[in-house]
Amino acid sequence: MPLSDHEQKILAELEESLSKQDPRFAKNVRDTNVYSHSLRQIRWSVVGFVVGLIILVTCFASNLYLGIAGVAVMFASAVIAERNVRRMGKASWRDIMRPGSGDDASRVDGKMKSLRDWVGKLRQRPR
Repeated sequence: MPLSDHEQKILAELEESLSKQDPRFAKNVRDTNVYSHSLRQIRWSVVGFVVGLIILVTCFASNLYLGIAGVAVMFASAVIAERNVRRMGKASWRDIMRPGSGDDASRVDGKMKSLRDWVGKLRQRPR
């Protein structure tokens, strides 16, 4: 459902005030997309899986409960990784390639246009 003009104006004012108050946070929000967030979560879940495996291998013989805790850490890490891989798969191409600011948008559009032009020239070239 699209926003009304009044709601868009209020949202723009909020964004502007946030950019003035905390520019670092605003930049992080602009630069983060579904892909980068999910990739970061997958990296941490791989680290958690390895830690769980180390706990399992080193502690299972001496303490059964620590071994079970290692298996639980591995399972939780695998579930987190699986969910984030699914989230990345569901993300549309536009979410992944979402430009942050107006300058970036024009730069991406320009690169896409030059890529289309280059492919068009390759197709027209006689063999």
